Amino acid sequence: MSMVPHGGDLAAAEARWGRPAQGWLDLSTGINPMPYPVRAIDPAAWHRLPQHDRLHRLLEIARACYGAPAGTPIIAAPGTQILIQLLPRLRPGARVAILGPTYGEHAACWAAEGAAVATVGSLEEAAAAEVVVLVNPNNPDGRIVDSARLRALADDLAPRGGLLVVDEAFAEVTPWASVAAEAGRPGLLILRSFGKFFGLAGIRLGFALGASAEIDRLARWLGPWAVPGPAIEIGIAALSDRGWQDETRARLSAAADRLTGLLAAHGFADRGGTDLFRLVEHPQAARVWDRLGRAGILVRPFPARPPLLRFGLPGGEEGFARLAAALG
Repeated sequence: MSMVPHGGDLAAAEARWGRPAQGWLDLSTGINPMPYPVRAIDPAAWHRLPQHDRLHRLLEIARACYGAPAGTPIIAAPGTQILIQLLPRLRPGARVAILGPTYGEHAACWAAEGAAVATVGSLEEAAAAEVVVLVNPNNPDGRIVDSARLRALADDLAPRGGLLVVDEAFAEVTPWASVAAEAGRPGLLILRSFGKFFGLAGIRLGFALGASAEIDRLARWLGPWAVPGPAIEIGIAALSDRGWQDETRARLSAAADRLTGLLAAHGFADRGGTDLFRLVEHPQAARVWDRLGRAGILVRPFPARPPLLRFGLPGGEEGFARLAAALG
């Protein structure tokens, strides 16, 4: 079990508040509450080993969907979390700067493998690092670092054997901010998460794009059949469906604006986020978190920064109405 706190732990919520009669409205993650409609897949995907030709097709489609150059080295994994845990083996004992505050698993995984980890507030503070890690757009505040700066930083790190890791877990809602078009250049490694934007976190699918030296090593460590056959088939369908993706970006943008307005009307100060979640500040955040929990609504607290809460999207009308009633 990870020692880093995460959202989505409904068992822990029930242990604290009991099981709500209406069921949980889980707003503690950044997962799209309007998921991609999974259609029936070939039954063979469930009982055969994952087929290499289908995996190759998935990688081709992912490369094109993310805007990476043709032929860019890419691998699929059972979620990006396993890739985050493997990355420290690429540069053992390195001096690592993580642009924070951000997703806690990055620092935890590098530190667990003996790296000298420092959380920095700006890229200028990372000048002496051998590895620089950032989430773009960032979790939880939505900060975006310009792609030109990231390209320059990768070019600076590469000649000295360094590495820039860009975690684009939420980049589907801001595709213009992605550096996937630069994938394959030395010194740059990009992580992409499938489950958040497509609302299918349970199938565990993620990707890494980078130079062949890093991607080949990650692929060896993952071994054969790392991604299940059903996940491959669902990934092929969803990543190919550009119409659904465009419509979903518009729906998420409208829902995020609506959530921002609802929270502002109840005294929350907006502190950023993406179209999948909003970070807000409230002087009584701990009491609000507890009151919502008692109403069966789980949001994300930040014990190290008590005034902050992160709200995922409620989804449809029922979710918004339930949140509004609980806040009122």
